[in-house]
Amino acid sequence: MTSCRRRFFTVVVVAAMAGLAAAQSPDRPRLHTNEAYIDEATRTTTLAINDPIAVFAFVLDSLPERVKVYPTENFYYFRFIYQGVPYAGNIRLDPLDRDNRKVAFVYYPDIADWTGGPDLKKEIGLVLDGSNQVAVERVEPLVYRISYRGKSVTFVLNDLSQVKPPTTVLGPDEKFLGPVFDESAIRFFLVFNAKQKIFLYILDETVKAADEFIPAKRTNRILIGRRTSFAFYRDHRLDRKILIGVFDGNRRVNNYFDGPFDQLPENFIQGETLRESIIEADPSAKGRIDRFGYYADYPARYSINPYIYYQKEHDLYVFHQCATNRAIPAEVYYKCFDENTARAMLAPGRSHRRRN
Repeated sequence: MTSCRRRFFTVVVVAAMAGLAAAQSPDRPRLHTNEAYIDEATRTTTLAINDPIAVFAFVLDSLPERVKVYPTENFYYFRFIYQGVPYAGNIRLDPLDRDNRKVAFVYYPDIADWTGGPDLKKEIGLVLDGSNQVAVERVEPLVYRISYRGKSVTFVLNDLSQVKPPTTVLGPDEKFLGPVFDESAIRFFLVFNAKQKIFLYILDETVKAADEFIPAKRTNRILIGRRTSFAFYRDHRLDRKILIGVFDGNRRVNNYFDGPFDQLPENFIQGETLRESIIEADPSAKGRIDRFGYYADYPARYSINPYIYYQKEHDLYVFHQCATNRAIPAEVYYKCFDENTARAMLAPGRSHRRRN
């Protein structure tokens, strides 16, 4: 074989091997095109959109036989477009209902910022059970099968029972309440500081965070997620990142990046630890909430959101000002990571000299 032919043969083999590797690689990103979106938005489809049973049947029929429920409040979220209108909703396997063979289902026209928030009049929801011909079966711990008219889907809830924060992440006054898997795909440790009576969401860095964190312009103590817009503060005392901000635009439209307040670790809460911590932080909740934090006299859950809803990066600097303020006693340093107490401690008249 001549030198020229040998070189040609080598190039062909290398190219073929590279092509084979690319074809076999399962790790390439998924491509989403505007063409596909437009095709979906302009399709003429048929669905009894005001009939929750019909919409539930459509959602269940559209799912594979086995799905994973990632968020720790056991919501399986979905979206679809009908007649050019985007809809959002969820199937929820609530720990208070699922072993009673019930499942919650809700959907609504997706929220746009210009509307000013959700329109509850357009939300359609039901708790489904045998009376609706919907069967909910416990297959094994944290695994449930939902069936309706010949279609069955197994919902695998996210088992984070073995997830614990490293000992170096918790302070001496802090209690770990449970792991949080947010619908944004970011994981947190929910922590209660018993001395300062505040909650903290600590970034779980035992796994790679699904985001790129960009330093704020004025200090690299503040890091902002490019995908999620979640803002974190690099703690001065421990090697950890504390959630300090959620972008307000995401809260207004109630999307996947509206913050972890609605993804508490309800499958992993031990006994009365959550209720006791809430009452320590807010005594007015005593006698009004159950062990999961749900109000007995109001259809809502106690909201744990020590972070700020920010509109501009500048809004986040209140946490840095507090954490570096020499006039604030060192023993109340962690109060700086609760929005309300941080602002109170920075009230007019206090010195704003910074710590190094």
